[in-house]
Formats: sequence, C-alpha cells, structure tokens
Amino acid sequence: MKKSISFQFQAQYSVSHEPTFQEKEIWLVLHGYGQLAEFFIRKFQGFDSDDLLFVAPEGTNYGYLNGFSGRVGANWMTKHEREIAIQNNHNYLDLLMESLLSQFQEKPKINLLGFSQGAATATRWASRWSGQVDQLVLWAGGFAQDMVLEDARDKFSDTKLTLVLGDKDEFITPESIEIQQELTKNLGQEVKKLTFAGGHEIDVKMLSKILDSSN
Repeated sequence: MKKSISFQFQAQYSVSHEPTFQEKEIWLVLHGYGQLAEFFIRKFQGFDSDDLLFVAPEGTNYGYLNGFSGRVGANWMTKHEREIAIQNNHNYLDLLMESLLSQFQEKPKINLLGFSQGAATATRWASRWSGQVDQLVLWAGGFAQDMVLEDARDKFSDTKLTLVLGDKDEFITPESIEIQQELTKNLGQEVKKLTFAGGHEIDVKMLSKILDSSN
C-alpha cells in the first residue's frame, strides 16, 4: 500500500547579485533538463545591474548525466510521480517569490523566462500563481500541453508573451511546432515569435534584444 508524507524540504537557487530589494525588475529564469542553476545563471550575468535582478531556481530532482558518476544535472520532473513533482515545483516557486517580494517596498516588474523543460514548468506555474507575471519568455520550449487554458487566458491577459527558437534546434520538431501553434491559437492572445541562428541554447544577441525591449 503506497502512501505519501509532507515534510520541510530545502531547495537551491542562484542570484545574479546580492539583492538590495531596490531593483526595478526581477527575471525569474528556469533552466532546462540536466542543467544546474549556478551555471545557467551565467548566461544572464552580463546583463546584471542595480535595477535588474536575475533569479535562477534549481529543479529539485537530480541525476548523473552519464552513467553512475561524474556530472550531475537537475530536472523539474520525470514521468515518475509527475503530478507530485509539478505540485512541488508550484509550492517551491510560490514560496521563493513570496520570500523575495515581501522584502520589496515597491513591487518590481516580474519577468519569467523558461528554457526547454523550464518553459513548460514556467507556464504551469505562472498560469496559477497568485501574482502577476508582466512578461513571459518561452525559449527552446513552449506552453505546457496540460496547462489549464481557462486559467492561462485569465492570468496571461495582461502578460507580454514571447516564443524564442533557434533555427537549428535539434529538439524542435514539426509536430511540436504544430502543437504550440494550436495551443497559442486556443489561448487567444498575441504571442510574439522570434527566431535566431543557432541550436538548443541561449543566444546572447537575442537575449540582449529581449531585455532591451522589456525596459
């Protein structure tokens, strides 16, 4: 007979600098499958400033990337106990944002970027978070297929939505593009689509354009 128990859990996250809580914007950036937050946030470090804070939560599931030793990566979920992992992600991100925002006297602009597996995780969380995301960027990924559309339509009604893909991304298939087209159609909102010359990666030039346009 299988049962479950809830307990206090410790999770890791990385920041681009020690927060002053005077920043004008927060970028919550969710890494992809098999990555670690401390390395993922380096992609954004060059854009760090007094007014801009990047926060990279780390998925709480870990595994060796090859075999039984060597490099370790994190992920947001696997097919095993998937629904529990999704709920744990929601609880984790809720608490992290509550902890950060409670220390600001003036609410900062909230931007959310999800890369690869982190894109689906970002849409699931943001579509049911009690707060409001001002800008949502889905990079090398897209809206979660199991996202509740009714919730998403309401939550994202005032959110700037952007999809970013590399033209040589080996993980993007015609089928996945078709699924995203159907999802965005059903969402019924404008979604900006950007393409850069490259693969399954964060392109610095494209990132710079997105960050410039958010100011």
